[in-house]
Amino acid sequence: MTTTTVISTTITNINAPPKQPDIEYHPDEAKYRARAARLLSENPDRANVALPDGFPKQVKGPIVWEGKDWTSEDQWVYKLSADELEEINHALNHFKSLDKPLGYVGRDTFPLPTLSATLKGLAQELYSGRGFFVLRTLPLDTYSRADIAIVYAGISSHVGSARGKQDATGAVLSHIKDLSVSHAHEKGGIGNSAYTTDKQVFHTDVGDLIALMALQSAAEGGTSRISSGGRVYNELAATRPDIIKTLSQPWPLDSFGGNPGYSLRPLLYHEDGHAIIQYSRRHFTGYLAQKRSANIPPITEEQAEALDAVHFLAEKYSLGLNFQKGDIQYINSMGLLHARDAFRDDAEHTRHLIRLWLRNDELAWKTPGPLQPIWNRLYSVAPDDQRFPLEPEIRRKENGSTK
Repeated sequence: MTTTTVISTTITNINAPPKQPDIEYHPDEAKYRARAARLLSENPDRANVALPDGFPKQVKGPIVWEGKDWTSEDQWVYKLSADELEEINHALNHFKSLDKPLGYVGRDTFPLPTLSATLKGLAQELYSGRGFFVLRTLPLDTYSRADIAIVYAGISSHVGSARGKQDATGAVLSHIKDLSVSHAHEKGGIGNSAYTTDKQVFHTDVGDLIALMALQSAAEGGTSRISSGGRVYNELAATRPDIIKTLSQPWPLDSFGGNPGYSLRPLLYHEDGHAIIQYSRRHFTGYLAQKRSANIPPITEEQAEALDAVHFLAEKYSLGLNFQKGDIQYINSMGLLHARDAFRDDAEHTRHLIRLWLRNDELAWKTPGPLQPIWNRLYSVAPDDQRFPLEPEIRRKENGSTK
């Protein structure tokens, strides 16, 4: 009698599509450490690779700093004098006398005979110095909301000669505040932490320069934080060149329902001696109503590790800014990352910022090739087409999704 043994096997589908890593908008340090240890155990030599071609072992310059390097806000705050505030008022009245649309606010139409030279020097600080400064402080209670927009754009035109559009309608000014209640029923919902009281993790905006004016501060929290992208780069280049390699390769950025569904570009560039990090984490993780789209390539485990590595290093070397009502904060978004603490509003204190995206065409760094089409669209809005919303609204892309 012959006995036949039947062996049952389970065949794993080795061609199963890759899955999105276990990563959320808010970085989880325990998951980050565990992922890094696992990837290193799977490939012990992964941290010993050479840096990609064209990427140096170290970038240098005054924009490469740590938060501890700054000991007093007097190092970055410029306080407007009574004479300078009067000059601003004269410029406001001059522009209003021209009876032109707000898109025509500029150096010539908002003349600042003495303050302009100071602002030009501060603009050089953005591109050739530490990469940030705060202008303190405008008496906002003496202006109407429309006058605030003129003054803000007018002063900023002496820092950045070009204004970038922030949505498909040509809006060049946007409001950053909690809209989770007032705009709760907006089509598409809220998919950006800028419009909540939630913490914003480290990221960059598109374009060269970011200007933020504080119309009101929060009752508690909401500290604005900045960090040197060059300092983050140097640490990764010295200790984890494999992460530099990962960041310098193309990533799938979710367009959240756009057509096409995603775009491909690196998050890290090296141009003319500058380390340029350009990304927003939610394009890889989603946020609230903006879930990570299905049917687009997931990020890899190595990319998930790189996202967390950039965030935690930026956090480690960051500087918190004392951002007060009437202040304008200017930062170089190509050289610095920024974040915001969670905050609490109350009836008397509702955190409310307004934002401009700027570029100084005389001083600007070279724009990396993969970013050039974005920059071209950003700074293409003509004066007659520039829109200055005076009340908060959620920015939308042409496909209707929030940005």
